[in-house]
Amino acid sequence: MNSLDWAVLIGYFGVMVAIGLWSHKRVDNVSDFFTAGGKMPWWLSGISHHMSGYSAVMFTGYAGIAYTYGVTSFVTWSFPIALGIAIGARLFAPRINRLRSRLHVASPLEYLKNRYNLQTQQALAWSGMLLKIVDVGAKWAAIATLLSVFTGVSLNQGILITGVITAFYCTIGGLWADALTELGQFVIQLLAGVAMFVAVVGKLGPHGGFFGVWDEPALAGHGKPLVGPYGTVFLLAFLFIKLFEYNGGMLNQAQRYMATADAKEAARSAKLSAALWLVWPVVLFFPMWMSPLLVDAKKPDGSDAYALMTEQLLPHGLLGLVVVGFFSHTMAMCSSDANAIAAVFTRDVAPAMSARARGWDERGGLLAARLTTVIFLGLSMAVATQVDSPTFKDIITVVIKWVAGLMGPIAIPMMLGLLRTFRKSGPTAALTSWAVGLFAFYLVNYPIDDAVAGGVALQYQVSIPLAVSLVLFVVIGYVKPEDTPERDALIERINTDGDGFGGAVVPTPAEPWDDVAPSPSSSPSPSPSKD
Repeated sequence: MNSLDWAVLIGYFGVMVAIGLWSHKRVDNVSDFFTAGGKMPWWLSGISHHMSGYSAVMFTGYAGIAYTYGVTSFVTWSFPIALGIAIGARLFAPRINRLRSRLHVASPLEYLKNRYNLQTQQALAWSGMLLKIVDVGAKWAAIATLLSVFTGVSLNQGILITGVITAFYCTIGGLWADALTELGQFVIQLLAGVAMFVAVVGKLGPHGGFFGVWDEPALAGHGKPLVGPYGTVFLLAFLFIKLFEYNGGMLNQAQRYMATADAKEAARSAKLSAALWLVWPVVLFFPMWMSPLLVDAKKPDGSDAYALMTEQLLPHGLLGLVVVGFFSHTMAMCSSDANAIAAVFTRDVAPAMSARARGWDERGGLLAARLTTVIFLGLSMAVATQVDSPTFKDIITVVIKWVAGLMGPIAIPMMLGLLRTFRKSGPTAALTSWAVGLFAFYLVNYPIDDAVAGGVALQYQVSIPLAVSLVLFVVIGYVKPEDTPERDALIERINTDGDGFGGAVVPTPAEPWDDVAPSPSSSPSPSPSKD
């Protein structure tokens, strides 16, 4: 990078800070900070939902998969995400929006206290927060790896730079700052992605051109949709995982649905995100598929291939723009996750631990939310320095194995608890499916993996915990049904068509639905203490 590239990068950071300062004016209470007060336009929510699913892992870990295996990187990653979100546009998005518009909650997990019980809510909240710390740590490590390729700064320096800037704008601006920076990041990604695509296509002439390039020996097998460890079982497992993960199971995407005005707007938001996931990653992945023709990766997993190709093909200025694109992906996801975890801690965990937290006024709650955001980012940055340790191994291992494998047991009770079909599954089903699912992850990934020659295949490492949790959640619900009139009433409010209970009123965390839940036929009370 030269001075022009640095100017582009520094200018980008300046814009992010400015957006944070502007968004600060729109944040008056906890509802504004966590759900934009339900005032976010559906198209902004959709773009934000799409962007919050990216990170620099795409340009490191998945770039390595593309370098080694080819188009399977799209078929087994972004395609399942697109299909999962499209299904969720009808199944989950409207219901998650009603958590805010009808129950007046500010955290995706806040309703679990009344859907199951306090113990279930706390189990899912604590495990979700810990998993997110590891997940975001991998994202910081990914962007720091790219930064070291371009600038020569150390891994820890890169983590510190990106973390501090992200902490500033998302802490003062809340979800509004996240969404607006993600809109700007989408524009940057568009320009940078097209620039890289055009540059790579211009180099394909000696290799048979755009259509003939697939006959090159270096790309042998790269056109196969399913190859290596990424076969049919992996695809089906990943589709099932992404159905839950990208519709709210990892919390930050749920906030985008909650931030829209009503259930219909949330569904439109999800459909836009699904369409973007189906089309745009093809443009981003194409240069990665061609990378074996243009560069020789230095790392065994090929995770540095895209960065090396960018350095060789793009002129200064555009190189800086692509580096900004790397930053934008990671900062979008990490700031999104930080806001989600702050919501969970402030609304779900702290009130259960402290009577003082249950008495926070608007100012106290907002201060706690911002402080929690900073602490979460600090912890995830500390974990990022350990990503290449024997415990976590490489970046893609953390993202695929740990995050995908552990997400299922946490997401199953949260997501399926929204649906009428599973109304009989109560606290016993939720806690058992969660605990046994986590234990299944441990067994499959460690004792069994060590005992089996060659280890357990990746698709089983990530899918078995989710499958175990799903089966237990359903079976226990039928064997030991725990539906009550209060729980049925809550589910009805989430599932009934029509909105009209909107507004940004947010009760104190100890109050929503604690004492009285209206019957399905009764009119909902506008009082926060009863909703």
